[in-house]
Parts: sequence; C-alpha cells; structure tokens
Amino acid sequence: MLVAFNKPYGVLSQFTPDHPGQRTLAEFGFPKDVFPIGRLDQDSEGLLLLGNEPALVSRLLDPAKGHPRTYHVQVEGLPDSEALRRLAAGGLDIKGHRTLPCRAQLLDPAPDFPPRDPPVRFRKSIPDCWLELILTEGKNRQVRRMTAAVSHPTLRLVRVAIGALTLETLPPGTWKELTPEERKALGTRA
Repeated sequence: MLVAFNKPYGVLSQFTPDHPGQRTLAEFGFPKDVFPIGRLDQDSEGLLLLGNEPALVSRLLDPAKGHPRTYHVQVEGLPDSEALRRLAAGGLDIKGHRTLPCRAQLLDPAPDFPPRDPPVRFRKSIPDCWLELILTEGKNRQVRRMTAAVSHPTLRLVRVAIGALTLETLPPGTWKELTPEERKALGTRA
C-alpha cells in the first residue's frame, strides 16, 4: 500500500510525539501498517508518502536513485538572478554537505495555497516572494538552509510534488491511497 498525504503545518512526520502536546500522524486515521517514507519538518507542509512495502521504501529513499522533489518556498526578500544562480548551481555548504545542482526559479504569480495557521509573519518593510526549487536530494532542513545561505530565509515551505506525483487538489490534512497510475508517476510498479 502507498498513501499520499497533504501534511499540515505543525504536524510531526511520525506517529508518536517527541514531547507532550505535539501533533502527529496518529490523528489522521491512516491504515494500521503504514509508516512515513521520508520526512517533512514539523514546520513544513505538503506531500508526504506513507507505505508498508519495504522494497518500495528502499527504492524511494535510495540516494543513488534520486528522484525530483518539488518545493514551493516563500522567502523573505526578492532574490536576484545571482541568488537564484547560486541556489541552482549547487555547491552551497550546508552543515558540511555540498548541495547538488537543482532547479530554482521565481514563481509569478505566487501559488494559491490555503492560509496557514498560524499565519506567516508579515513585515511591511521587507517584501517576500515565492520560489520553486526542484531537488534530487533531501538532507535535514536542506531547503531552509539553502535559502538562508543566499540571504533569503524561508517563511513557508510546501512540498508540491515527488517525481511526477503532485498534491493536485488533496486538501491539507487529508490522504488517499495511490492508484496504479499515480504509483507510476513515482517510477514504481503498480
């Protein structure tokens, strides 16, 4: 079984809390035997896969079989072409890891996501914008560290796709079992 979930802000990508009062995957009624494939930080949103097939999990998480992950990132400030070039070129030093090349572009118009609770901080004197980053690697908090490295801190982060599988119209906090066609979009067997 393979499940797509639109993880809301503030939810841990695990079934048990690290501290009392934390929201976890346990509140969303998943089938009993699935577990998260990869992670999204508690303060990140979007597409998270859960499954119960060890061979599939290995294929999806194997760095040698890197598959693209698409993120829409609201950042502080307006990155210029040099900042976008630095993001895309790779080679940013993130906690002793050199990032691989990726795709980076401004999103105009901005994506139309439902409002976040709590809302993203707003500062009258500092504009913000949305970027699309497509990475084939996924180190801990990598997107946030990459945008900070080019002086544009992340305000909101939403993973919108893994491979060709997208969130489409899956509302935050809901999940669905993937069809054979959707599994193929991930490059997996039905």
